[in-house]
Amino acid sequence: MTASNPSTFEDATGEAAHLWSVQDLSRYLQIPVGTIYQWRHRGEGPPALRLGNHLRWEPDAVYRWVTSRR
Repeated sequence: MTASNPSTFEDATGEAAHLWSVQDLSRYLQIPVGTIYQWRHRGEGPPALRLGNHLRWEPDAVYRWVTSRR
């Protein structure tokens, strides 16, 4: 898996993202949304923030998680 620095990543609306939704993360990692939820259930995957009923990911934390798996 190749990941570019997320500072250039845009969210689903085409604007620079500060926090990513599950759809944004799915698009960045190029994996299904269901896989992300499976990782969460098993305690795996990049660290997420829970804001009310919503999960959000910090792009820099995701990038560090991806590069640590090399």
